[in-house]
Amino acid sequence: MATRVKDMGMDRVLGSKLHSKYDPHTEAEVAHWIKAVTGDDIGQGPDTVQRALRNGQILVRLAKAVQSGTPNAPPQAKSYKIKGNTMEVPFKQMENIEIFLKFCELYGVAKNSLFPTVDLYEARNMSAVLANILLLGSECQRHGFSGPTCGPKPTEKHHVNFTQEQLRAGQGIIGLQAGTNKLASQSGMSFGATRHIADIKADEMSREGQGIVGLQAGTNKCASQSGMSFGAVRHISDIRADEMSQEGQGIIGLQAGTNKMASQKGMAMGAVRHIADIRADDMSQEGQAMIGGQAGWNKGATQKGMAMGAVRHIADIKSDDMSQEGQGMIGLQAGTNKMASQKGMTFGQQRHIADIRADEYSQEGQGIINLQAGSNKGASQTGMSMGKSRKIVD
Repeated sequence: MATRVKDMGMDRVLGSKLHSKYDPHTEAEVAHWIKAVTGDDIGQGPDTVQRALRNGQILVRLAKAVQSGTPNAPPQAKSYKIKGNTMEVPFKQMENIEIFLKFCELYGVAKNSLFPTVDLYEARNMSAVLANILLLGSECQRHGFSGPTCGPKPTEKHHVNFTQEQLRAGQGIIGLQAGTNKLASQSGMSFGATRHIADIKADEMSREGQGIVGLQAGTNKCASQSGMSFGAVRHISDIRADEMSQEGQGIIGLQAGTNKMASQKGMAMGAVRHIADIRADDMSQEGQAMIGGQAGWNKGATQKGMAMGAVRHIADIKSDDMSQEGQGMIGLQAGTNKMASQKGMTFGQQRHIADIRADEYSQEGQGIINLQAGSNKGASQTGMSMGKSRKIVD
């Protein structure tokens, strides 16, 4: 006991729960029985009882007394040799406890009801020690011990053989788990006669009964809608647009709004437009030179009188007429070759472009900037030409 480490943490909590199960009444019953059988006094209180039983000598003497006083003991328990030790050394004391536990098992105590040796030797669970001794007293009652006993009365097997009549009679008994049919019952009660569906006929309902609302659905005996009508039969042929008056056609119902306040009366959204009325030849000569406001404006600063160059004949452009010095000159538009130069470079072979003919353009048209590119007129573009007619055969 002095060398055992003190319980801490969870062990201490579990130990407290086990010590709380210690019953003084069980202790008194066990102490009285041991004194009556062996003459030894184990005292009172868990510590006193533990010190008295710790060496196992009192338990060995109790086992010997039970073995000798039970003529009908089990053969294994009756032939078991019980020899205790009186040495005051720990392993001999624990051996005495093991001898007692072995005898209890042979005598009939269930193995899972036996306490471990350390529960008594180290006082870990004294309530289990007392419970084990009580079970030994119950087995003494079972086997006919000649001396005093303790503990609860042992259970005995009770075989009952029922006859077939008894088993058949039990089929009409409702177990108490499901209730009982032995007290006030509903025997003989009826919940209505048999209902035949053929007895329900709509033509047997009286005219007065058709206007009665059953209480399950409410009632129509208080404030009602008697005499109200929800409209006559409506024939689709009665709805005719030609019967609507001229004045009614100009009225907008309140569901859609109203036209009684500020209105657009008299406004027209345009007459019928015929596609044949849109003719390009009806546009005046002055109108052709006018840029609409949607596309911009040609009434401000102009390019009137500007010319983009004289007539240029494509036949005059020949690569073989270009001087040797000019071939090595890069125009200012492309940069300059007066610093680091590309002298001696050529830009391809001779190109003949006789198929491209611009001699059909008029002298006046060559100085005109089309509307797509802007305008070269002042207040107007009067006198501008959009080009000559182009023959498809050209």
